[in-house]
Amino acid sequence: MRLTTKGRYAVTAMLDLALHADKGPVALADISERQGISLSYLEQLFAKLRRNELVTSIRGPGGGYQLSRSSQAIHVAQVIDAVNESVDATRCHGKTGCQQGDTCLTHHLWCDLSKQIHNFLSGISLADLVAQREVRDVASRQEERVSSQKQSEQQPVERIDASSLT
Repeated sequence: MRLTTKGRYAVTAMLDLALHADKGPVALADISERQGISLSYLEQLFAKLRRNELVTSIRGPGGGYQLSRSSQAIHVAQVIDAVNESVDATRCHGKTGCQQGDTCLTHHLWCDLSKQIHNFLSGISLADLVAQREVRDVASRQEERVSSQKQSEQQPVERIDASSLT
């Protein structure tokens, strides 16, 4: 079973958006900074998420993205599907050409597993994830890290007079 970076990053970014939904629209640059995902990659993902009506964009100062509906109504499987990702345990991508064009012996087993995984992810909403203490703890640590980085960037650099070193 393989879930590529695209699906993982889309879920991570949507969870970040859900965690910060109470603060209004969230800038992709903020998600990028907190999650370590490149801004250009997030822009590509959010174009797909917007087309699939999972997010809406707000233009102008203070703009950004917000969930298009409640976090309870958006499920992990929907996010993965929106970015054209599949959770597929087969080698043939479910097309029955596993073994020199024929169905392999375990094809149906792996197809059933793929369906089970999709069903599992369909039962987990963003709100379910936000409600998990571990998720909130990680989000708090990320906020602290970003905040301390910004503070250290704003600290004036102490200059040393070279003549005092002799």
